[in-house]
Amino acid sequence: MASIQSLPPVKACLFDMDGLLINTEDIYTDVTNTILRDCGRPDLPWNVKAQLQGRPGPEAVRIFMEWAKLPISITEYQERQIPLQKKYFPTCGPLPGVPELLETLAAASPASAPSEKVEIALATSSATGNFLLKTAHLQDLFSVFPKSQQVTGDDPRIPKGRGKPAPDIYLVALESINSRRRGEGKEEIKPEECLVFEDAVPGVESGRRAGMRVVWVPHPGLLQEYNGREEEVLAGLMGEADTSEEGHWGDVGESGDGKGELRSTLVGFDYLRYGILTGN
Repeated sequence: MASIQSLPPVKACLFDMDGLLINTEDIYTDVTNTILRDCGRPDLPWNVKAQLQGRPGPEAVRIFMEWAKLPISITEYQERQIPLQKKYFPTCGPLPGVPELLETLAAASPASAPSEKVEIALATSSATGNFLLKTAHLQDLFSVFPKSQQVTGDDPRIPKGRGKPAPDIYLVALESINSRRRGEGKEEIKPEECLVFEDAVPGVESGRRAGMRVVWVPHPGLLQEYNGREEEVLAGLMGEADTSEEGHWGDVGESGDGKGELRSTLVGFDYLRYGILTGN
């Protein structure tokens, strides 16, 4: 097990979005349950919801439809989703502690480079259209993420079929930072100097496979679903990735290796634990 003291100070924080920064996961659930009830089907249980979270839309829909056995086609299901999402996504808001965390990180410095600022990037499985629908009214919140460091699920740099739990999206987010730093003549940031913030189990595995540390902030319903297996989730050991597929998959961690933290909220985040200097 790596001790906190033996790990390098964090130089970059990479964020998931849905259910981590904003309350859109609850909106997804409400929209899905509306359609399920209209079709005479039961509400979405957490053991299925857990498989959908964090994944790119097409993969999530495939998993959902295999479970739901709806009397309508995938196309009709998606057509029913669109107006409901357009109605409710613009009502979403930040989750507790998020505005304060982002504001603090925007002014913070890594202990290993006090003259620099902590880098921040977004890595969301949401495609560009949905990302804009969810964030257009939250520009102040998302202004901490430079446009070039906002990576969405339909980013062409992420190969088809390589969304979370594959490591690609977090490696692309890191490269979006490093490409700018190279142009500024700054040292590149290594994966082990990155901290991923996630709410979803596939997202945690994605971050760990990218060689990064992870803070997991699950919905209470999701946490209950993984009761007793928290350390396995934090290590990326839940087997969400199909590593028989071609491509780079990276390595998962070990249970209790000290490279993952479980939090119930982002309120009161411990910056010093990660070698982040806030000036407070």
